[in-house]
Amino acid sequence: MRLDRFFSKGTLSAFDFFLIAGVVVSGLLYSILAGQFDALGFIASVTGLLCVVLAAKRSLSNYLFGIINVSLYAIISYRSQLYGDAALNALYYLPMNFIGWWNWLRHNGGKNSEGREDKALVKSARMGRRERLLLFALSLFLVLLAGWLLDRFTSDPQPYKDAFTTILSVIAMLLMVKAYMEQWILWIAVNAVSVAMWVVVWLNGGEHSALMIIMWLFYLVNSVNGFIVWKRNS
Repeated sequence: MRLDRFFSKGTLSAFDFFLIAGVVVSGLLYSILAGQFDALGFIASVTGLLCVVLAAKRSLSNYLFGIINVSLYAIISYRSQLYGDAALNALYYLPMNFIGWWNWLRHNGGKNSEGREDKALVKSARMGRRERLLLFALSLFLVLLAGWLLDRFTSDPQPYKDAFTTILSVIAMLLMVKAYMEQWILWIAVNAVSVAMWVVVWLNGGEHSALMIIMWLFYLVNSVNGFIVWKRNS
């Protein structure tokens, strides 16, 4: 297996290193203040940020860290009674990371910052207006349906927020596997609502919640950067 198909020299910018350092330092500071080290939450936060930072750069290597992140995040979500998030990560994100890895390998050769073809980068695409309208309508319907089901049949304390992040994440992951720029519009929405959802968990004394808030805040900043990068290259 050739490593140049997964890692590209100069992929990460100073901004990317700032995000990575930020989540590491924030996690360590929180551990010091809390008087205990949350190893599971810390590893999930760091691998998750590495995944999304590399995804924003269109790098195939994002899936290596994504596999670790979604496995740990499924455990954390289950412990926090966020069953939609737990199922999403264990039953959908995990296999989709392998599928995405395979599909991006088939569509590699995207342009780097110097305009040259790079085997470690995926070629990005963009949806048409009709496809975007259909995407919005389908997303709205599924979020409302899933929220109602979670509210009626589970003990989920935040059914509609959980449904929002779950459904939009499912759709955004599909768009990511197909390398569509529009994925980042959905990721921005998912990350913003996820911050709010974990704040509620933190206020209720939920385990790992503080580190999850930190992680999702950095995800939110990175998703805006990802939208800019992919829009420029699609």
